Amino acid sequence: MPVDYTVRRARHFAARVEDAWHAHRERRARERGWVATILPYKGYGLSSEADGWIRIFSRVVMARPGVFEDGQHRAKVIADGVRGWRNFISPPVAGGKVRVEVGGSRYDVAADRGGVLDVRVAASLSPGWHRVTLSTEGSAPVTSQVFMVDSHADFGMLSDVDDTVVVTALPRPLLAAWNSFVLSEHARVATPGMAVMMERVMRSRPGAPTLYLSTGAWNVAQTLTRFLSRNLYPEGALLLTDWGPTEVRWFRSGMQHKADQLRRLAVEFPGIKWLLIGDDGQHDPVLYAEFARRYPGHVLAIVIRQLTPSEAVLAGGRTLGLLNSTPGVPWVYEPDGSRIAAQLERLGIIENETTIGAD
Repeated sequence: MPVDYTVRRARHFAARVEDAWHAHRERRARERGWVATILPYKGYGLSSEADGWIRIFSRVVMARPGVFEDGQHRAKVIADGVRGWRNFISPPVAGGKVRVEVGGSRYDVAADRGGVLDVRVAASLSPGWHRVTLSTEGSAPVTSQVFMVDSHADFGMLSDVDDTVVVTALPRPLLAAWNSFVLSEHARVATPGMAVMMERVMRSRPGAPTLYLSTGAWNVAQTLTRFLSRNLYPEGALLLTDWGPTEVRWFRSGMQHKADQLRRLAVEFPGIKWLLIGDDGQHDPVLYAEFARRYPGHVLAIVIRQLTPSEAVLAGGRTLGLLNSTPGVPWVYEPDGSRIAAQLERLGIIENETTIGAD
């Protein structure tokens, strides 16, 4: 449900400071002639005539007129490569009102205190990709893509991002700052072989959903989307979070964010078994093992990319103790996409390429 910002609640001191800072930045932006702008992100939903729905993601921010076109950075900026810090300079519109138009229906919803819109609305759409129209404060409408999952789907792929599909070494604070705020998006390095492996997984499963789960901020969603597209990863929605304080604590818990999203997917898609992909540098093995033990019927296999020794040092060490700790759910633990693919082929999750060629 949208947050009601007319209700006063006791909030953490850090949250009050952040809200005051955002309000100041928004007010100054309006004085300079900036306009409320929606930055749309890919979403997903359930295709069902009886109880279909879509989950929509976007951010409402203040931006100079002409900086974005249909909610995306204009082509010249993208060609030059967006420096990370640029993703964090647009003032968010707390509680920004958004109108959603889909399938002939309209819904008026609101962003949260950080300008992030994460809302689920009813929609009856056929399986596959669709476009949803979003608008705010009379600005030009933008389109957001949503992937509708067939109600009979029984497979899905969910992957971590940092050090799984892109080399980031995020847990170390200084490197995290460098990767997030300084590095050009064109300088980001794809993890060897992972795109090919994931494409092979999805090749024989048309209509299956792909989702990317990360502790990264929504500010970098468009950058990550372009990175995934340039490096030929399967198309899918991002499940990110909002950095900074919450209503009750100084900082958000990235591990809790991932755990909450996994549990939500188990409820939203009770018939799907997920191929969970991550790395051994942070909490992925712990989270995936816990999820598999709690929801054994929802996990097909767990894939953990083994970091190189230098990556493991930068990422804060490895987590190995939980490998093969989930009876009935196989684990794959290899250093690159090629070796992971070979193990998945052995498990029957990836089709043998020789067999495919013979067909």
